Amino acid sequence: MLGPEAMKRLGLAEDASTPGFDLLGALGYTPDEVALANDVISGYQTIEGAPHLRPEHLPVFDCANRCGKRGTRYLEPMAHLRMMAAAQKFISGAISKTVNVPHETSPDEVESLFVEGWKLGLKAVAIYRDGSKLSQPLSAQSSTRSEQTESDVEGGTPDSRPQAIVDAAVEDAIARRPEPVRDRLPKKRGGFTQEARVAGHKVFLRTGEYEDGTLGEIFIDMHKEGAPFRSMLNCFAISISKGLQYGVPLEELVETFTFTRFEPAGMVDHPNIRFATSVIDYVFRVLGYEYLGRTDFLQVKPEDAMEVDATQAKQRDHENVTPRASSDEETRVRAPVPTTATSDSATDPANVLDRQLSYVQSDAPFCDVCGHITIRNGACYKCLNCGNSMGCS
Repeated sequence: MLGPEAMKRLGLAEDASTPGFDLLGALGYTPDEVALANDVISGYQTIEGAPHLRPEHLPVFDCANRCGKRGTRYLEPMAHLRMMAAAQKFISGAISKTVNVPHETSPDEVESLFVEGWKLGLKAVAIYRDGSKLSQPLSAQSSTRSEQTESDVEGGTPDSRPQAIVDAAVEDAIARRPEPVRDRLPKKRGGFTQEARVAGHKVFLRTGEYEDGTLGEIFIDMHKEGAPFRSMLNCFAISISKGLQYGVPLEELVETFTFTRFEPAGMVDHPNIRFATSVIDYVFRVLGYEYLGRTDFLQVKPEDAMEVDATQAKQRDHENVTPRASSDEETRVRAPVPTTATSDSATDPANVLDRQLSYVQSDAPFCDVCGHITIRNGACYKCLNCGNSMGCS
């Protein structure tokens, strides 16, 4: 934080402001003097030892953790549980209260806290161990270089090393990290073109593949849209293609861009995708299905289509092998008789669901998870396809 003029006035080198530089040590202050100055300026960070306070007064000020480097008092973890248990019987749900435990708490002690919470009738217990995360709002420990001993530096954990050593290790790791290499597609490559309409807007999705059939590029064309929207789609497709060629996993892209919501959105005339929340959502549903084999976001599963085809083929085979009846028998069987295919289609769950949905009100919204039509559930709507509830529990 000192400028070049101040550094020169103090007789320090110009590069003394680099991270990890010990300014007070360079000025001649010992670690004990620096620690004493911190206590004078910042205080002890604890009320223990303060004048005019008797020992019997201290429990009133106890906190969840020890306060400061010199603090020894804190609330026992069971005090948190007993406090929640006293209020639990007056509350219908769980209590948003964290049980704070010291850094040295063992896994067995944590397990015992959960068991005690169950015995006390608590509906939920959240436990946080001090120092279990890289960063936390409050910390009672200091990691300044002046307060570390040589034994801590030589035999301690990576978190106890001086900041300069940590910074040097990070810079070395960054320097040795290999640069990403672009795997370009061959000049002549295969792929597929998928034509569909999303809410009445025609979309052409084209793909380019490597020799092994993996995806390497995409093109999105909506030629009837305005120039800005079409240009944005083209730039988006180029960025996705570059990411694929530099090694970005397709699975990560599918997880990121499916279910993005903006207009145009609505019904789709794809064989397996019947509803999309946006053009981008439709594109990555197709890519996830075609190249990753994912069917979790398809409205019409491939196995359902295969079952329908198998039923129709079975019906055709049955008609081909049925012997021709005589004239009298033919007269008798001309009356309409329900066939096996008709019976199967009548009991097919998909057809039963379609018939049920045909009677629901016309203003029922689409499910915001899978896109299927919803039905009224009290004052709200629920989806029979995925079980999602549109606002009601």
